[in-house]
Amino acid sequence: MKVTVDVDCTPEEARRFIGLPDLTPVHDLYLDKMKETMEEGITPDTVEKLMRSWGPMSEAGLSMWTRFFDQIGGAKK
Repeated sequence: MKVTVDVDCTPEEARRFIGLPDLTPVHDLYLDKMKETMEEGITPDTVEKLMRSWGPMSEAGLSMWTRFFDQIGGAKK
C-alpha cells in the first residue's frame, strides 16, 4: 500500500509547523555585512578571515595548508 501526501505551504509555514527558529534577523545581518564588505572592497585580510572561518578545522586547517605551500615553495628553490 502506498500513500502520498501533498502539502502546499510556503517555506515560512513549513518552518513554523516543524518548529524551527526564525533566523531572518540573523540572515539579514549577514547579508548587510557581506554587502558592506563588497562595497569597501575585498582585501587580503578579508580573504584570510574567510578562509579561517570556512576551512576544515578553521585555524588548524589554514596552518596546515600554509605549511604545505611553504614546503612546496621551499623545495623549488
